[in-house]
Amino acid sequence: MSKRRVPLYFLLAILVLLLAACGSNESSSSVDANDANEENYDPITITFSHNQPVDSPEHKGAEKFKELVEEKTDGQVTVELFPSLQLGGLREQVEGTQIGEIDITMQPTAVVSPFVDDIKAVDLPYLWPADREQMYEVLDSEVGSELLSTLDQGGFKGLGFWPGGYKLFTTNGIEIHKPSDFKGVAMRTMESPILLAQYQEWGGNPIPVPYSELYNALQQGVVDGQENPLQTIYLNNYHEVQDTIIESYHGGMTYALMANKSWFEGLPSSVQDIITESEEEARNTAREALADTEDEYREKIKEAGVNFYELTPEEIEVFREASIPVHEEYYNTDKQKELLQKIYDKIEEVKE
Repeated sequence: MSKRRVPLYFLLAILVLLLAACGSNESSSSVDANDANEENYDPITITFSHNQPVDSPEHKGAEKFKELVEEKTDGQVTVELFPSLQLGGLREQVEGTQIGEIDITMQPTAVVSPFVDDIKAVDLPYLWPADREQMYEVLDSEVGSELLSTLDQGGFKGLGFWPGGYKLFTTNGIEIHKPSDFKGVAMRTMESPILLAQYQEWGGNPIPVPYSELYNALQQGVVDGQENPLQTIYLNNYHEVQDTIIESYHGGMTYALMANKSWFEGLPSSVQDIITESEEEARNTAREALADTEDEYREKIKEAGVNFYELTPEEIEVFREASIPVHEEYYNTDKQKELLQKIYDKIEEVKE
């Protein structure tokens, strides 16, 4: 009897080994196939929109992003750039990205805030130090990443904060040295609750006007003034229709580079990583380009004969105190107050 059982045991053992080997081979084949699919994806075209002219620092950064992504993917991913409002107004581009018609867009956080309320912290008046490197340090920090991640709420994937420079006040014949000087002044703003509240708190009359219509609105006196960075004022010739320009450091024109969240998460992980890596380098390219051109734009604006001056530290402090109620009233949920305190703390840290 034992002689008959031995071959059976051997057969059973061999069968078990064969089954294990097959399972191992299937698993290995599955992993190899996944790896192959990850690397051998179909060609991808990325639609990237923004508002600025082709000679702007923002567009230089966008061109760098395109160059890096296409180079790192050996041309498997192509980036198509659409500057200068080619894909619609500011709000339209945000909406287009939210619903997936645009893959990536670069938009002022003030324009994004009606879609994602928490991001409006970026535009609180007199929040940021007047040193742009300190502002960048906060935006690139852990608390900056936490602020950027709030874009998830609107169906966006936040990629980074891009620079536009500190905003200046411009007016026609109206000097601004203190908040009460804005009394009765019609100031164009973007369609942002924070920016509207800012001028209301100072006594002004804020009026939302589309970016594409701003020059004509200034020329025709629909509004008395507006706020924008040096490069935007110069490249759009606003100094031709505004005779007073005040360097106020009241806020930064900060852009959120963001993607449609579902689209981004559906990309191969290697492409996601390349986009993330390329964004950081391109963001720094835009910042360097801005630093290289701001002094030139400032001098050319002055040469045009406008009344150009800078608020004194004492005048800035009066504005800062007058702006605290906007912080308290408009960034007021428990979550927002906690996040804002982290931003305050980080600002104090980088200023030390």
